[in-house]
Amino acid sequence: MSLKRDRYYDQTQESWISGWVEELARDATSLWHIITAGRDGFELDGPELIDFVRRSLMALFAAGAKPVQGKIDPDYLWGRVTKYGDDPQQMTDAIIDEWQKAGRDPDIGGIWFATPNVYGERRRGSPR
Repeated sequence: MSLKRDRYYDQTQESWISGWVEELARDATSLWHIITAGRDGFELDGPELIDFVRRSLMALFAAGAKPVQGKIDPDYLWGRVTKYGDDPQQMTDAIIDEWQKAGRDPDIGGIWFATPNVYGERRRGSPR
């Protein structure tokens, strides 16, 4: 647990993470959001940033989120991404490893996290 507070909103890391978990009821959040908050808002880098990302992902997975991406299935807003496995620790390790190997931070088109109520939502006009 870090004592650093967000430089823009003066929130704790735990408060940010809790906010993402609460948002799962209505929307997805992305690895891009998490890394940007850690790097820019909390001014984290290296092992501190990785720890923040790890704690964020584990909290999302504990709340029932799964990795998703847009444009996988034309009938749904989000499609499940299963290449990371199904175990929370395995998914977390694989996602962090992929990010580290990429040598750059993800963008808005990267991996997102959502619960079934969000990733199971059909696109408007898709057949039922």
